[in-house]
Amino acid sequence: MGAITGAQSGALTIGQLSRRTGVNIENIRYFEKVGLLSAPPRTVGGHRSYGTEHVRTLAFIRRGRELGFSPDEVRALLELRQPGRASCCEVQEIAAHHLDRVRAKIADLTRLERLLAGTMEQCSGDAAPECPVLDMIDHIG
Repeated sequence: MGAITGAQSGALTIGQLSRRTGVNIENIRYFEKVGLLSAPPRTVGGHRSYGTEHVRTLAFIRRGRELGFSPDEVRALLELRQPGRASCCEVQEIAAHHLDRVRAKIADLTRLERLLAGTMEQCSGDAAPECPVLDMIDHIG
């Protein structure tokens, strides 16, 4: 990451932080509100003034959420990321639970793919009054 540009102190505004990390401003405020991102100091004029640790933490949160970790899991991982708190065993436990959920979703999506593909094979594609896809949707449950 290059040098931070911004105010005289090298701090970033919320807009600059948003552009730097790819996280929209509303999400930055939300992450502050729920305690995932520490509240930044404020300028004399009352504007938020973010530093390099905010950039690093927000990028970590974004990547964790992109990987599908829940907000609570991201919070736990952030805690374990602190100096002196790292515990690969605890991180592995969080990741293992998440991996189980990912694999369950993949299995569900695979079943859904087979169901849809099989039903679509039954479709004639004609303007017939009967449609296997509509029938399948009507009778799932």
